[in-house]
Amino acid sequence: MEKLSYQEVWNLDKIFSGGSKSSQLLEHIEHLEALIHDLEGVINSFTDHKTTNKLVELVGKMGNTRLNHTQANSYITCLLAQNPKDHDAASLRAKIGQIEARFEKVLSKVKKILSNIDEERWREMLDTKELEGYKFILDEWRENADSHLSEDEASLISDLMVDGYHAWGDFYKGLISNIIVKIRIDGIVENLSVGQAINLRSHHCEEVRKEAHYALESIWKEKEELFAKVLNHITGFRIQVHKKRETKNALESPLKKNRIKEETLNTMWSVINTYKQSFSKYLDRKAEMMGDSSMKSYNFWAPVTNVKQEVHFGEAVTFITDHFSQFGSELGNFVKEAFNQGWIEAEDRPNKAPIPFCASFPATGESRIFMTYSGSFMDMLTLGHEIGHGFHNYAMKSVDGLNKSYPMSIAESASTFCEMIILDASMRKANNKEEKIAILDEKLKRSIMNFMNIHSRFLFEQRFYKERKAGMISPKRLNQLMEESITEAYGGSLDQPSIYSWVWTPHYYITQSAFYNFPYTFGYLFALGFYAKAREKGLEFEEDYLNLLRDSGHMSMEDLVMKHLGEDITSKEFWEKGMELCVKDVEEFLDLTSN
Repeated sequence: MEKLSYQEVWNLDKIFSGGSKSSQLLEHIEHLEALIHDLEGVINSFTDHKTTNKLVELVGKMGNTRLNHTQANSYITCLLAQNPKDHDAASLRAKIGQIEARFEKVLSKVKKILSNIDEERWREMLDTKELEGYKFILDEWRENADSHLSEDEASLISDLMVDGYHAWGDFYKGLISNIIVKIRIDGIVENLSVGQAINLRSHHCEEVRKEAHYALESIWKEKEELFAKVLNHITGFRIQVHKKRETKNALESPLKKNRIKEETLNTMWSVINTYKQSFSKYLDRKAEMMGDSSMKSYNFWAPVTNVKQEVHFGEAVTFITDHFSQFGSELGNFVKEAFNQGWIEAEDRPNKAPIPFCASFPATGESRIFMTYSGSFMDMLTLGHEIGHGFHNYAMKSVDGLNKSYPMSIAESASTFCEMIILDASMRKANNKEEKIAILDEKLKRSIMNFMNIHSRFLFEQRFYKERKAGMISPKRLNQLMEESITEAYGGSLDQPSIYSWVWTPHYYITQSAFYNFPYTFGYLFALGFYAKAREKGLEFEEDYLNLLRDSGHMSMEDLVMKHLGEDITSKEFWEKGMELCVKDVEEFLDLTSN
């Protein structure tokens, strides 16, 4: 592939010029505060006059407020990712958090009011033309009202979240972003960020991979008490809120947020457990190829062949642009705009946050993608993954107000879909057996991550919540829970796993939702289903795909899949179709490496 030069540092000034000292941003935040104040007035009026017109006005203002909040919050998130030591941005984060708390108070109040409206009257209101498009989300609000909490209690919880609950999450981000990891590479000791050190897991030299692994483990051990306090306090706060809200278990709220039935989740894990033995065979074979009797965790991401897996950023841009365009003109044009307009921050430099993400800017119809691109094939996959999130945001541009917000479960489907395009195209372009083995290895790593690694996170969180109810959990016990969960999820096929996964896995510290894990596996298997349909239909599929994404903000996952794929996701048959595709990858890998 030709090495073309592309900008690797994003342009945030198009959103708000001036960074954390932006006068435009401050004006936007002032406008947002005015919107919240206006919204609070409308809700008070609606309390006294529960008319359809008042509800229409309320829904419109809530949608507009949330859109403007997302615009500011995403910008501040980007500032802190590119420079975790930006104290002005941290102050702005606190301010935007207070505004979010006020919005959540309004939302809590609205839910409670809606839950008290007579059923017959409620149906009359929803059957009007003005509210027809909001039936799903309004019914969802009504159903999820905090009926067990008084207005004062709900308000107090929102207030405590800002400087308590969410503050712990922000503290974790700052803590891990400021860690320096010293690693010797080619005889030179380098000071790396956590993100850069983690990227070394795919380094061609085993000694470098091993040194990076144990250097990180040493840091986590040194700081385990501090990280354990953060995790205990985040989880402890959630448990207290669950008690107040009389939630039956820790999974209830995440399932509702992801619009998935517990029956669906249990069926998915059941099918995955049935097929796990195949993936253990892959791990055993890969270990054998590397001269080991078992798969060492620090070798999991290692290349299995001598095929050059370096991909220059310019090569990745060209490859992604060419192959995404083959799936539809809108996806192709979106990718070109993202690269040409400076939407992507990919520069490999220290002092950046370690975790890739895609931030949505709905007010201007843009996205921003953040990662550290170090030049590997895996980095190209990560870049494609985050572009998939951006395309989902693009698809929602034509969707009204509150229906723009979609659950994480379907968000991970769009990103996985784009990963599949890259992997499939790479497999078709492979010139020999060695190249095919290398690409299959990358595909299977993703299956392992979703079927085994994500399952270990799910098991750990279940067990941690259960024990945390009785009091604070020590780092030693957290390590034991992590090790037990990894052993069960991997079927004992991973050697020397990181027992400190509970420290460096950021999803445990995300305060927006607990169990920030199972939606990845859901999205992965779901994406396999509609990717197969895309290959069958070719360019004709893009409109169907866009319609599916646009519906993702106002349907349950069960209804969404039934409408667009005609499948019942509470049945084993649906999940088995995706699993069988992944098992075929294992069989092909085993066949190609049989010598």
